[in-house]
Amino acid sequence: MKTIILCGGRGMRLQEETEFRPKPLIPIGGRPILWHIMKTYAHYGFREFVLCLGYRGEMIKDYFLNYEAMSSDFTIRLGHQYSLNYNDAHREQDFVVTLAETGLETMTGGRIKQVERYVEGDTFMVTYGDGVADIDIEALVEYHQQHGRLATVTAVHPVSRFGMLTLDDNSAVLNFTEKPQIEGWVNAGFFVFSRKVFDYLAGDDCFLEQEPLERLAREGELMAYKHHGSFYAMDTYRDYKFLNELWDREQTPWKKWE
Repeated sequence: MKTIILCGGRGMRLQEETEFRPKPLIPIGGRPILWHIMKTYAHYGFREFVLCLGYRGEMIKDYFLNYEAMSSDFTIRLGHQYSLNYNDAHREQDFVVTLAETGLETMTGGRIKQVERYVEGDTFMVTYGDGVADIDIEALVEYHQQHGRLATVTAVHPVSRFGMLTLDDNSAVLNFTEKPQIEGWVNAGFFVFSRKVFDYLAGDDCFLEQEPLERLAREGELMAYKHHGSFYAMDTYRDYKFLNELWDREQTPWKKWE
């Protein structure tokens, strides 16, 4: 089953980093967040990816073109008898990655529609290139197959960016909770779609999160997989610093692989 990863946005709220590179290449612990996302899927046996490129997409292409050399020791013979031998076997040996240019200004639905030709079979997955979670991808796919609708979105409780106070009638603070989860559910990505969802996408200005998902919901074809574990989106420089602090402290619930 193919996993489409949306990698084309400009990341305007993270300009401290995206001025120099696309958001999916911003590192957590020395590895791009895109790598962390792909490793999560691969841990559950899903190793075929289609990357929808846009802003600074050539840098993502360079990353994968040079992956073998940058991930292994190698021996090179220069000159007329040129040869190159990699001395190590990294753990991404069987990843199959299609890198597709989908335009600078194309919206999320338009990007997905453009890569339809790279998707075989009746079911495929989609996620964003800037969020990590300790989600059980196998359970997500099983949930989608069991309910039989066209689309599944992963829902999470949002985390407040502020400390929450509980006050009494005299304004005394009874309780203080730093960045708690709050009520309600939000879209975390990690979608599973039937191939028929491609029919809901039209044009480069198609925004997946508007008309397509709204229409699927109206028609009763959209189900939510409730994820009660961790989810972290890298939206701001503060998020970038926080995720790297978690990595340094080895508090990385999304790291399921060895």
